Amino acid sequence: MAEGSAKQARIAILISGRGSNMIALADAVGSGSIPNAEVAIVISDQPGATGLEKAKQRGIETLVIERRGRTRAEHDREVVTALRDRRIDLVCLAGYMRVLSAEFIGAFRSRILNIHPSLLPSFPGLNAQQQALANGATVSGCTVHYVDETLDGGPIIAQREVAVHKGDTVESLSARILVEEHKLYPDAVAMTLKKLSIK
Repeated sequence: MAEGSAKQARIAILISGRGSNMIALADAVGSGSIPNAEVAIVISDQPGATGLEKAKQRGIETLVIERRGRTRAEHDREVVTALRDRRIDLVCLAGYMRVLSAEFIGAFRSRILNIHPSLLPSFPGLNAQQQALANGATVSGCTVHYVDETLDGGPIIAQREVAVHKGDTVESLSARILVEEHKLYPDAVAMTLKKLSIK
């Protein structure tokens, strides 16, 4: 295929809150740092997620799919249907505070990315920065990885280190890691899309 005529990859971003990594990804797509791509939709499980308004301001379609007492599998089935209806190529989790069902992971195998605020495999799960401080870590950071059936255990795509300073709090360490997340995630998405066959 001739240069510049590659089909645009359609990205979906799933959020639960402020969506700062979603903004970083959307802006990287807009600037061309993530080439041949578009953010086709932002989906949240929380109707009050502040990231939804930020997505709308960027002209991105938004959708709220609440759990509403359903099982994880039932909820995920609705999300997967929405993604398939929009011919999504890559799913990016950006502060999406739900563990995905096996059915969801199977539907987009090797096409779901997540960013985690530690140098995996160290400190998976919730409160990673607190775990790092409690364990006396001198270096932390962030990791972008493929999502599989393990908790933050899928294959690692890219990492970035952040020094832990003496006297750091969860808030101060989290803030420094977040700065690096906003650089790392777009780079990792661009790398992943290069490897994917988008048809």
